[in-house]
Amino acid sequence: MKSVMRIHSTIRTFIILGLRNDPQLEILVFIFLFISYTLSLIGNLTIISLILVDSHLKTAMYFFLQNFSFLEISFTTSGVLTYLYIISSGNRAISIKACFSQIFFVVLFGATEYFLLAMMSYDRYVAICKPLHYVTIMNSRVCRNLILSCWASGLLIILPPLGLSLNLEFCDFVIDHFFCDASPILKNSCSDTWFIEQLVVFFAVLTFIMTFVCIVLSYVYIIRTILRLPSTQQRKKAYSTCSSHMIVVCITYGSGIFIYIKPSAKNEVAVNKVVSLLIMSVAPLLNPFIYTLRNKQVKQSFHDSLKRLAFISKKY
Repeated sequence: MKSVMRIHSTIRTFIILGLRNDPQLEILVFIFLFISYTLSLIGNLTIISLILVDSHLKTAMYFFLQNFSFLEISFTTSGVLTYLYIISSGNRAISIKACFSQIFFVVLFGATEYFLLAMMSYDRYVAICKPLHYVTIMNSRVCRNLILSCWASGLLIILPPLGLSLNLEFCDFVIDHFFCDASPILKNSCSDTWFIEQLVVFFAVLTFIMTFVCIVLSYVYIIRTILRLPSTQQRKKAYSTCSSHMIVVCITYGSGIFIYIKPSAKNEVAVNKVVSLLIMSVAPLLNPFIYTLRNKQVKQSFHDSLKRLAFISKKY
C-alpha cells in the first residue's frame, strides 16, 4: 500500500490529450483558434479603448460593457492559449501547479461573467424603469462596488473546491480535454472526491440560479414598463437598449446549459470538449460584434475614432 501511495505521489505533471490525436485536424483547429482568438482580442480591446477615450460613453452601461470585454479577453486567454502552445510545440505536459492555476482563472473569469451579466441586467432595469433617477442610482461609486462584488462572488465560487482539491492524490496523469477542467482532474484522483464533486455542482447551480433569477426578474419589470410606453417609437428604443444584452445572455446561458446535457456516456466527453472550445473561442468573438452592430453610440464612436486616425495619418 505504501509503495502504491509513493507512485501516486510521484505524479507531478499531466498530459493534455486535446480534441483528437490527429495532426491534420489539430492544424485546422490551431488555425481556427488562432484566428478567432486574434479577432476576439481585437474586438474586445477596441470596445475597451473606445469607452476609455470617448466622453459620450462614460455611463454605467458602458462601464459594465468595458469590464465584460476585459473578462472575455481574460477568459479566452486563460483557456485557449495553453492549447495553442500545445499544438504548436507538441509538448502536452503541464505541471499540476500550472493545471490548478488554469482551473482557478478559467472558473474565476467564467463565474464573474455570470455575475456581471446579472449586474448589467439590473443596470438596464434602472435605465428603463427608473430613467429619471438613473444617474443618481447608477453613480460611479455604486458601479465600482457592483464590479467588486462580481469579482468577490467569483472568488467565493472557486476557492472552497479548489482549496480542497490541492490535497488530492492522483492515480492517472492523462487529461482527456484541451485544457485543465475540473471534471477530468477529479476523475484522475485516487482520493475520495465525492464531497468536492458535490461542492462543485452546488456552486455551479447556485451561480446559475442566482444570476438567472436576477436577470429574469429584471426583464420581467423591463417588459412590463416597455408595454406601458405610449408610443411605438419609445418601445422600439427601449427594446434596442436591451437587445444586445439579451442576445449575449442567451448565448452564455444557452451554452452553459448545453454543456451539462449528457447525450450518452460514450459521446459525453467529446461533445463537452467541442462545446467548451466554442464557448472559449466563438462566444468572446461574437460579443463585440453584437454590442457594436446593435448600438448606435458605439458605432458612432468607432466611426469618429477612424476619422480622427485618418486625419492624423494624412497630417503626418
